[in-house]
Amino acid sequence: MQSELQTLLLHRLAVINDHAWRDRDPAAHLDALREASEAITAWTAAHRTEIDPQLRHFLANASYQKALAHIDNPPS
Repeated sequence: MQSELQTLLLHRLAVINDHAWRDRDPAAHLDALREASEAITAWTAAHRTEIDPQLRHFLANASYQKALAHIDNPPS
């Protein structure tokens, strides 16, 4: 389940880091970024009761880097 979220978060990060795309077509780049963020929001809404409170907090505050780090290194 969290691998889906991890994929969404990594995709959003890849979009952000694609500076060539941003420079070439800012509107399309912004649309892709918005779509990636909306996908994360939709995933969060669908799985809200299944994820731990810390991850839920990161996602609710759009702290996506922290959410990704939390998935990669879950607390013991």
